[in-house]
Amino acid sequence: MALMTEKLRAIMAIDPDRAEIDFDGRDYSWGDLARVVRAIEVALDAMALPAEARVGIMLRNRPGHIAAILAVLSSDRCLVSLNPALPDDKLYADIEGLGLPAIIADEGDAARPGIDASLARAGSAVLVIGARLEGVRLLNGHERPRGGVLTSPGVAIEMLTSGTTGSPKRVPLTRAAFDASFAGFTKYERSREFADQPQLRSGVTMVNNPLTHIGGIYGCIGALMAGRKIGLLEKFTVDTWVEAVRRNRPRVAGAVPSAVRMLLEAKVDPADLSSLSALISGTAPLPPDLVDAFLEKYGIPILANYGATEFAGAIAGWSLDDFKANWAAKRGAVGRVHANIAARVVDPDSGAQLPHGSEGLLELKGEQLGPQYRLSGDTWLRTTDRAVLDEDGFLFIRGRADNAIIRGGFKVHPDDVVRALHQHPAVREAAVVGVPDARLGAVPAAAIILREGAAAPDPEALKAFLKERLIAYQVPIHFRFVADFPRTPSMKPSAPGLQALFADKAA
Repeated sequence: MALMTEKLRAIMAIDPDRAEIDFDGRDYSWGDLARVVRAIEVALDAMALPAEARVGIMLRNRPGHIAAILAVLSSDRCLVSLNPALPDDKLYADIEGLGLPAIIADEGDAARPGIDASLARAGSAVLVIGARLEGVRLLNGHERPRGGVLTSPGVAIEMLTSGTTGSPKRVPLTRAAFDASFAGFTKYERSREFADQPQLRSGVTMVNNPLTHIGGIYGCIGALMAGRKIGLLEKFTVDTWVEAVRRNRPRVAGAVPSAVRMLLEAKVDPADLSSLSALISGTAPLPPDLVDAFLEKYGIPILANYGATEFAGAIAGWSLDDFKANWAAKRGAVGRVHANIAARVVDPDSGAQLPHGSEGLLELKGEQLGPQYRLSGDTWLRTTDRAVLDEDGFLFIRGRADNAIIRGGFKVHPDDVVRALHQHPAVREAAVVGVPDARLGAVPAAAIILREGAAAPDPEALKAFLKERLIAYQVPIHFRFVADFPRTPSMKPSAPGLQALFADKAA
């Protein structure tokens, strides 16, 4: 039995009456969760699904789905994430391609038009759960698996990536990787939350990132293993987030960069955030100007971190102590590399290690990255991120190397252009993609969300502004002013969606 399994089982049994989830203004206890967890386990056992069997969950940020996560992980089975936010045709194709013996979904998703035929083709049994822990039932006509039972030995979660730059893919995350990730996080924070005897702790962990994203499910599992109450939001809005913070009084809460901008523009009353000592922000680049603006307005630091689905969580981040001592000198870093991770920067062509302060491709080693990347071994995981690592272990991410736009032989990195656009006083948020061009191969195009009350700048004036901050070939050819971007479930701008915005500009 894995450490994660033992910990979850022990914590569930400590105090059934203790509140564990705050959702939509109502508390749900450990006992409420345990009742549904047990019903799901009984149903899976009746299907003769062994340990390490793959079980799909259509994950939504609702209490019933946290019970489903607990039931699968605490019975040593493998959770296969399904994203119900996908359009029907894409979701059904995913279901039919996985061959899962069982799928867990709530009443709304189980009743989607056309899903019955898709489930029949997949041969999956279906457990229907109440979104608010009302109960568990088998879906009529789908009571038993109709195919073979495949297992994923040692894998805790087969996690669907967010598909920021293309089609989502599923990444196997082992129980050992999660154990190593939580251990590394614990040492980094100088806490023993995951090493002590199981206990219930005070405080609240806010979970507002989607559970279909590594940030959401990692925060959820971490809170469950630490015995902390979860403040669960179905999705982020300024009003629901502020109300949840006001109600639960957390010391730390999470907000992605786009959400931080929304909080600033909404002019939230500082008294509503008085419990917070810090915000944590990941999933997307966090402009240092945004950190400074939030700190100036509310006196609350924003602690960036850096991770990926493939890493089973974060591998670098800011602690509050580090922020207070080092932000001025290390402004713009994503934090310090965790103690159980080795990192280096290499030349993208030769693979030679570069000295501290040089920009190149980031490479990593560590137990949470997989057994082939042990610290004692010689194999490094090469990322697609352009990075700088300084002599103190602080990591600066400059952007992705794999989404470069090749314009007439010159390489344009969208993140560099976005940083320049964010300096314009009318721009709240920008995203840049390449648009096909018959003469140059591709040219950059920028989608822009304006600040509240700001007028759209003249495109030629905007180009002139950018030419003062960029090389001429980096300046976008096309601009679109939009109310919002096409986004992934984790609120990142979606490159395929952005490219569709400029489809009429392709030449």
